[in-house]
Amino acid sequence: MPAALPTAVAIGPFTFYLYGLGLAITAWVSVSYLERRLKARGLAVGRWPRFATAVILSGLLGARAAHVATNWSYYHDHIGSLVALWQGGLASFGGLALAVPTGIVLARRYWPDTPPLQFTDVIVVGLAAGWALGRVLGPQFMVAGGGHETTQWFGLSYAGQTGRRVPVPLIQGAEDALLWLGLLWTERRGPRPGIVTGWALTIWGVVRTIDEHWLLGEQGHTGSVAVQIAGLIVSALGVAILIQARRRATHLRNSPL
Repeated sequence: MPAALPTAVAIGPFTFYLYGLGLAITAWVSVSYLERRLKARGLAVGRWPRFATAVILSGLLGARAAHVATNWSYYHDHIGSLVALWQGGLASFGGLALAVPTGIVLARRYWPDTPPLQFTDVIVVGLAAGWALGRVLGPQFMVAGGGHETTQWFGLSYAGQTGRRVPVPLIQGAEDALLWLGLLWTERRGPRPGIVTGWALTIWGVVRTIDEHWLLGEQGHTGSVAVQIAGLIVSALGVAILIQARRRATHLRNSPL
């Protein structure tokens, strides 16, 4: 059996966990990219560092809390592992559940003159790019980062898992990269506010549900079912935003000058 992908590297007396290092690099790249996007659209960026820090911290807190809650049967016997983020264990939807409300509140405070969906159209493109990079640099090097066991040529060995596994982080990184490119194309067509956000939520939610069902989830696992339901809810929200945005655009076209 080939050696498992490394989860840490030692340099002298220091140990660097690749999962945390990868997410830190992703956060820096994403924050810088989003700041450039805000500037390009004439939005003030003086409070952007404060906004980004609050959203990232709330996202980490929510993601860790959701992971611990859905895996409490393990953590109640391993309390010391509650803060072991370097081993992995961040639930995407838990992060969104806390980061999104935080971002909405702060966006209304820091950019009160910018329509909410116009702001999210700017942000969601950067999030797709960050998610693509983060899947490759983060979960790819965490403990138990692979999906279902496989005998196919593309299977990889992950620490904490037996046999070859479907390289889900690489697959999801490719999915999110394609989503990012699609959103950029949609954005350049000059759509009404909300179209980019609506498509992002619709596509990402469906794809995340499919990934969980076919590549990651275990039969009857409560956490897996919850992820799939959450993905469908996100997609439904995206569809609702798309419908509303198109209705608004139609109303504006038909309104007398």
